[in-house]
Parts: sequence; C-alpha cells; structure tokens
Amino acid sequence: MARIELDLAHSYKADPKEDADYALRPLRMTFEDGGAYALLGPSGCGKTTMLNIISGLVQPSHGQVVFDGRDVTQRTPQERNIAQVFQFPVIYDTMTVGENLAFPLRNRKVAPERIRQRVGVIAEMLELSGQLDQRAAGLSADAKQKISLGRGLVREDVSAVLFDEPLTVIDPHLKWKLRRKLKQIHHELKLTLIYVTHDQVEALTFADQVVVMTEGRVVQVGTADALFERPEHTFVGHFIGSPGMNFLPAAWRDGRLEVAGRPVAVPEGADASMLAAAGEFTLGVRPEYVTLAPLGAPGVLAAQVLSCQDVGTYGLLTARIGDALVRARLGLDEALPAAGAEVGLRLVGARSCFYRDGQLLVSPHREPVA
Repeated sequence: MARIELDLAHSYKADPKEDADYALRPLRMTFEDGGAYALLGPSGCGKTTMLNIISGLVQPSHGQVVFDGRDVTQRTPQERNIAQVFQFPVIYDTMTVGENLAFPLRNRKVAPERIRQRVGVIAEMLELSGQLDQRAAGLSADAKQKISLGRGLVREDVSAVLFDEPLTVIDPHLKWKLRRKLKQIHHELKLTLIYVTHDQVEALTFADQVVVMTEGRVVQVGTADALFERPEHTFVGHFIGSPGMNFLPAAWRDGRLEVAGRPVAVPEGADASMLAAAGEFTLGVRPEYVTLAPLGAPGVLAAQVLSCQDVGTYGLLTARIGDALVRARLGLDEALPAAGAEVGLRLVGARSCFYRDGQLLVSPHREPVA
C-alpha cells in the first residue's frame, strides 16, 4: 500500500490557455495509505483522467505524482505496482476462474502454496469458490467482472487498487452485494482503494472519503455525512441527495434575514454578522429538512403546491415560493396536499446552509468556511 500525493494539472491540448482547456485543473490532494476513496462526479468531470494519472496510464501535463515520498510521475503502472479494474471484464477466457485469479501472482513468481492460499481467500470473499475449475469463457458478464475484481485484489503487495466504474456491467440486483463485499474486503485487507463512479449510492456506501468533482475541479472531499449535511459548494448540494438540495435567493436587509423576499428569523447558531457582510447570498436546505407548518406562523413561508407524489417510502412535495422551486420529503403519515393548494413551509433552521458565488459561507453550529 502507499500514500499517494498529487500536485498537478492536466490538459489533452498542447497549449492550454483557459480553464475549459484542462481535463484536470490545478489541484493538490492526498490519498492516505489504506484509505477507501471514491471519485464521484458526472461524465467528463475528470475522475477517470485522475485515476489514469495515478496508475501511470496517463502522465500529467503539469506537476507530479508521489508514492510514499517518491516521485513516480515518469514511472509505468508496473513500476508503480498498481492494480487496476476497468469498466468491462479483462480476463482470459481460455483459463479457468482459478487460473485467472492466480495469473498476477504467477507472473510475479509467488510460491505455489502461497498462490493457492491467496486465490482461496479472494475466491471465498467474492463467492467464486465453487467455480474455480470452470472455464471463464462460459460465464456471465457478472461473473467475469467478479473475476476482474479478484485479479485486482489478489496481490498483497500493491501500492493501490484502482477501480474505474467496475459495477457498470453488473446486474442491478447484485450491485449491492458487491459493494458490501468490497467494503468488507477493504476492512479485512487494508488496501488503498480508489473507486471511480458517477453513482452517488456506490460512492457513499463504499468509500470512507468521497472526492466530489465537476468540470475538472475537486470541489469537496469528505465523509458521506459531511457531504450531505454540509456541502461546501452548491454543486455538491445539488449532486448529493435524492432529490438534491433546495436553493433559494436570500439577503440581509434592514438588519434581518430575508428568503425569497420574505423575512425569517436567523437560525440558532448562524453568524448574523457574516450574513450581514455578505449582503446577498443563497439559502441551501435539504428536502428532508423542509416541513409543513401552519400558514402565518413565525418563519413559515407560503408556497403553492405544484405536485405531491407518493413514492412508496415518502411523499415528494414540489412547490413554488415566488420564483423558486422547493421540494420536501414528507412522511407518509402526513396528509399530502393537493396540487394548487397553498401551504406553509418551514425552511430555515439549524441545518440550513448559506452560499455566496457557489461557496459555503455559514453552516449553523459549525465554523464559517471561506
């Protein structure tokens, strides 16, 4: 395993002149030895480019890659001792499952007894023990990708194991089992794992630390709880959650807080002086923390219901306050209002966040950011 440090930028253009020319804008970050990380973001955000730079498949156009204090920027994947699992299975169809799993170890002249032991451990973890003597050619895509995962995990001496959307070809019913298995494997083997995905469920259930990316930038690194409760950028608030965070125009006027042009109380723990200095900003609130309340009550804003859907485990209310759309996740024990009705919504509270130019200003009960 290795501690991996990046201080770099990358462009596929020969002479980049503006931010849009970079696949990865300048960044500095560290992946700690033995950590489980997910690179999360939409297609084209730079996450696979970062993974390929770590592995050595791509050399950064600027900067360096450091493993355990050694500059490996010019080193090959073999010299970096990296294992990589790709989106689609990379195995030998003419070999058995056991031979495929053993191949990386035989290539490195590992003792036969140790190969048998290690293949047995990985096969049991991935529930492949009963197929070790079966030829890979006749297996389903799901089983072949499990073999690819096993080939990446079988070596004990790797600096890191890198996964590039490895569950894409897996049947949705089996994905949750493999995510759980990968988490278990990480805890048992203590490998440094870096996992690329655009699926927030995969990222948040697999990783100890999630690296959220957009447009070639890293906008936040944090735990699932931190990304949900305290998004440091409006993109994170929008991208994480189902549905994502609500954003409404807010301002400090005449010594009071206004949301969508209507006065509300400053939530407990918020820094009123910082809000006053900001002038105009944006309120961010999760749909989980928007609640129905009596019209006319203090801090309650009138909203017109556009729709209210029963989605099985909760009711999803969509309403309009002024020009802003607001979504709320309601309990099924609550009476769901009809479209067109006017309701009262309580938005501002202890879990509200405030943003200016997309960056977090204040999150109540926490230290101010930037």
